[in-house]
Amino acid sequence: MNSMAVSTEFSTTLCNHCDRDIPAPNFDLHYAHCIRNLEKCRICGDMVPKKHSEEHYLNTHAPVSCSLCSETVEREVLTLHKGERCPQRIVTCEYCEFPLPVVDLFKHQEVCGNRTEYCEICCKYVRLRERLDHERQFHSGTPGVPAEPSRVAESASDWGQRGIPRGRAHDSSQKRLFFTIALTGIAVLIGSFFLQRRPQTPEQ
Repeated sequence: MNSMAVSTEFSTTLCNHCDRDIPAPNFDLHYAHCIRNLEKCRICGDMVPKKHSEEHYLNTHAPVSCSLCSETVEREVLTLHKGERCPQRIVTCEYCEFPLPVVDLFKHQEVCGNRTEYCEICCKYVRLRERLDHERQFHSGTPGVPAEPSRVAESASDWGQRGIPRGRAHDSSQKRLFFTIALTGIAVLIGSFFLQRRPQTPEQ
């Protein structure tokens, strides 16, 4: 008798409306409530209150357009799409840190990685894409070189042609300008000196 009672107490019946196993003693009450108040979402299969079914669809499954690429996706995956899948999401170049859409990243880095950077240690120009390997291979034990090399490239605005920093080119231009000004000043002073020493014609 006791074993039969235990068996009845823990037996279940499958609700064909929500596909859940319901304890047999509670099945009639559950089924009446389930069929009256709940419905299965035709897209995700979740049981949602009938009065909120339209809200569930709009907030979760309604198609929306991505503001970046205009692709239509379900609302529930819009955040994932923008963060990881959208071809127009913004990323940064690993060489110059310039922000650009991921769809353009490969072509940009093909060009950007071929720019050169002057190595102060061995006095050679090294491609940016090869900078880390260059430091590991040739300068890993060099005093003053960090164990973890810094980012291989500076900001694109800090670099000029052939990978030479614009700061160096600017310093060189300034020196030439000062030299030209100095020469011009000396020439003016010499000219003034000779003009002052010219003999004046006596008045008649």
